[in-house]
Amino acid sequence: MSRWHTIYITATVLAVALCCATAALHAQTTTFNGVEVPGVVIAHSPASSEKYISCPAIAILPNGDYVASHNLFGPNTTDVGIYLTSVYRSTDKGQTWSHAVTLNQLQANLFVHDQDLYMLGTSGARKDLTIRKSTNGGLTWTQPTNSTNGILLSSSSFGYHTSSVPVVVHDGRIWRAYEDMATGGSWPNMFRAAMMSAPIGSDLLNAASWTHTNALAHNPSWLPGNDFRGWLEGNAVVDRNGQVVSIVRVDVSEGKPEKAAVIRSQNLNTVSFNPGNDIIDMPGGANKFNIRYSVAADKYLAVASIVSQDNYTPSRRPGVIRNIMALLSSDNLESWTVEQIIVQDLSDVSKIGFQYMDWQFDGSDIVIVSRTAYPDGLGGAHNFHDANFMTFHRISYSSLLTPGDANADGVINLADLQILSNNWLSGSANRNQADFNGDGVVNLADLQILGDHWGSGTTLDIRFDQALQQSGLAVPEPY
Repeated sequence: MSRWHTIYITATVLAVALCCATAALHAQTTTFNGVEVPGVVIAHSPASSEKYISCPAIAILPNGDYVASHNLFGPNTTDVGIYLTSVYRSTDKGQTWSHAVTLNQLQANLFVHDQDLYMLGTSGARKDLTIRKSTNGGLTWTQPTNSTNGILLSSSSFGYHTSSVPVVVHDGRIWRAYEDMATGGSWPNMFRAAMMSAPIGSDLLNAASWTHTNALAHNPSWLPGNDFRGWLEGNAVVDRNGQVVSIVRVDVSEGKPEKAAVIRSQNLNTVSFNPGNDIIDMPGGANKFNIRYSVAADKYLAVASIVSQDNYTPSRRPGVIRNIMALLSSDNLESWTVEQIIVQDLSDVSKIGFQYMDWQFDGSDIVIVSRTAYPDGLGGAHNFHDANFMTFHRISYSSLLTPGDANADGVINLADLQILSNNWLSGSANRNQADFNGDGVVNLADLQILGDHWGSGTTLDIRFDQALQQSGLAVPEPY
């Protein structure tokens, strides 16, 4: 066993074993042609179609409905220059999905801003950077036509690349990462990393609203053996110092530890990178991952495809090992811990993939969409990369929250007591309905937990006994 492998197991795999030994795997499955597929199947495209599912994205509408999307790639899509993105909706928290519309779109994320739904991606491989808006929950969309209506950067000289990566709002602006391909070359060394931002309240369809930073090319010598092969698919996030940064996926060679890079915004026009300080160890860093900050947990969370002792393959690059999906946490965006294995299948690393996940917070739950390569009763996926499913997954991150925080806002107050009151004596409750001890019933035990943590996260003028009286909750005397 190599020295690196020993270090890697110590830093990452033991964390998996200690933190995740009791995690329930495959909590949701869909029976598809007699095969139990992990998650709820939203979309399927058999390998025989030569149309493969990519770039899953998810957003939660103001009314609580979910919207998800994916695009297709492969010989039967790109050879005619059309890149189809399908949009789906769920009105029952992801249990069932219906197709809404299909667009000529590629590599897009979904996000809600000022009550409207947006899709930001590219018009095709190495083409324009574009944005669309829907005012009816994803049923219809604007069509990018020019610089005042959706075309943010034109590919007249070189093209652009992106994926379903997060946006973050900070200091009155909305930020997002992307890549250009001005350097040419092949994947992944062609990508230069950049960021863009626009004022809150501006017309996001107008290119003039957006300010773009410089674009940074990578240097192979940033890792020993010229092993910094490329970077892409950055995550805009605000660090502990209040600085917007982009945490970027790093591609490395076979058998090497997973890395990520931290690109730092200096101002609206400038990003910088220090290879001496800004390359970090990160489980899942070699694959596309998504990071968001949880106010309630006061942690940065990520969903990623990780390499562990169970699927480590020295003959494969970490970026092509994608059969374990995990939840990670960090206090500082530099040191990461594996909190939970969400789903895994170790039967065939060359044919199984849970990858390119996008996710959102929904109370104390996290809802996820995955580009999934899995058996389907029809011969399975073409390979781990050329996925045949988009699947939906729901997990709880309540173990990272303060007990009693029913609405996951980081504060234990009247809002949480009201949720408990509304679900009092419910026999089929969950964490979001104030079942804090996980026994399925909202009762005195949960009220005690809430009371024990009353006022956490803020200073309250009202005592718990006063709040209890104000809530009108009729609590029976204990026996």
